[in-house]
Amino acid sequence: MRPAVKAQRFAPLIVGVIASPADLRAAARLRKPPDLFELRLDCLSRSLEELENKLSVLPAPLIVTARHPREGGANNLSVKQRRELLLRFLPRAHYVDVELRSAKALRPLLARARSESVQRIISFHDFDSTPSVRSLRAKARAAKSFGADIFKIATRTDSAAQLGRLLDFFANNDIDVPLCAMGIGKLGAESRHQLILRGSALNYAHLGRAHLAGQPSLSDIRRSKSSGCRVRGPSRTGGLPRRVGR
Repeated sequence: MRPAVKAQRFAPLIVGVIASPADLRAAARLRKPPDLFELRLDCLSRSLEELENKLSVLPAPLIVTARHPREGGANNLSVKQRRELLLRFLPRAHYVDVELRSAKALRPLLARARSESVQRIISFHDFDSTPSVRSLRAKARAAKSFGADIFKIATRTDSAAQLGRLLDFFANNDIDVPLCAMGIGKLGAESRHQLILRGSALNYAHLGRAHLAGQPSLSDIRRSKSSGCRVRGPSRTGGLPRRVGR
């Protein structure tokens, strides 16, 4: 069994997002890769042969996800299509990301991921607003009930009030699951800077072109992380959880 990962011991990691063939080629050329790559299988569903041919040269472990259309997923994929994509790439994954709204329908896949020592990210995306802190706490509890190793939230942060709610939730979370949080929109870049300093478990960056408003580049997010290290001293213990028998 893999060791338990406690929220307070998870060192922030940087994730490079691969959402296009151009991203895939850029990732393969990186001399200084991020801690992880996220494969947006919904975006790459028409380039699977190229993706499979390049997996062996990607220089970092993988998160695989196939996003629900109502949470920003591309190509309007059905739950069956998304399940098949995730199962196809699960043997190569270190993490699998499933939306909270899809967790019930994909429960067998989550169980298989656990049996294969693939860590489970349960995620929630709101492109219109940032829900109340109470609502976000309820979603965190629901994610934990589905066996989340990490709970990931991405919400609209166009106003100071929206950003404040997101930071408040992150600061006062009472669920013993590592949190990944980020904002989208006018204050998206500021939210991501603030949240990596506060210990967001996963911190996403583009590999050449932003896919969302406020999404930073690898160099931007590295600067944010290093500024936090200078302020806070040595990083906390943690990092990539160990895979067993992989």
